[in-house]
Amino acid sequence: MATLAPLLDGYDYVLLDLDGCVWVGDEPTDGAVEAITALREAGKGLAFVTNDARLAGEDYVRKLWRLGFRAGLEEVVTAGGAVQHVLAETARWRSAYVIGAPSIHRHVTDAGVRIVNDLDVPPPDVVVLAAHDDLDYAQLRGAIQAVDGGAELLCAGRDLTFPMPDGPWPGTGALVVAVEAATGTTAINAGKPAAQPFATALDRLGADAATARALVIGDRLDADLAGARAAGLDGAIVLTGATTAAQADAAGVGADGLVAVAPSLAALLLDL
Repeated sequence: MATLAPLLDGYDYVLLDLDGCVWVGDEPTDGAVEAITALREAGKGLAFVTNDARLAGEDYVRKLWRLGFRAGLEEVVTAGGAVQHVLAETARWRSAYVIGAPSIHRHVTDAGVRIVNDLDVPPPDVVVLAAHDDLDYAQLRGAIQAVDGGAELLCAGRDLTFPMPDGPWPGTGALVVAVEAATGTTAINAGKPAAQPFATALDRLGADAATARALVIGDRLDADLAGARAAGLDGAIVLTGATTAAQADAAGVGADGLVAVAPSLAALLLDL
């Protein structure tokens, strides 16, 4: 049985990013399966927190199992779930123009908000933005026109890219920047680096976000580490995704809640 690194002695819960941390594309990062298995065997509470809004929570659970990780639906917190939470808590938003995968549309509907794409109705209250593989120009045009008509702007994250085996792919942040530039509006962000996704993850684990000893691990300084800081949690960065060693060095271990930098998840978590 693999042994956890001494770093983990100080934490009861570990909140993991997916893209660039647990996997890249359809391949686990080196040693990630063993590292996460060791966390479970040591009794650590575990959750996965992702800004990738292309899939539903159930899809992520299936992918985790397919790649060799055990996971339950309650352990997966998606940007779509964060969007649903914000919509449900915001009474002034009752109609929406939505750009996103089918899972995002379901989250909007489940929040009790009417989707008005392609309907001849007054401008919606809010535009919801989440990158997806079938994005086209007409959707972008509709979002810009809705904001110009008075709609507010809500996004599922600001990650400009996410790592894939053939190089970076555009993330929701790239779409957000386009709409913001065209309209002069600043989006409200429901995903990381907002604190809410991490608070939701801890709540699902039965922990109090204000007092939990939790470590956030990811590959992005601007989303994972900044989100950990917003939630009042420690953060660690792995170098298998967006952040380079030079960027991590510039951030500095010991500053802004950054407790460790490692080449991979396994190098961070396992006593090698």
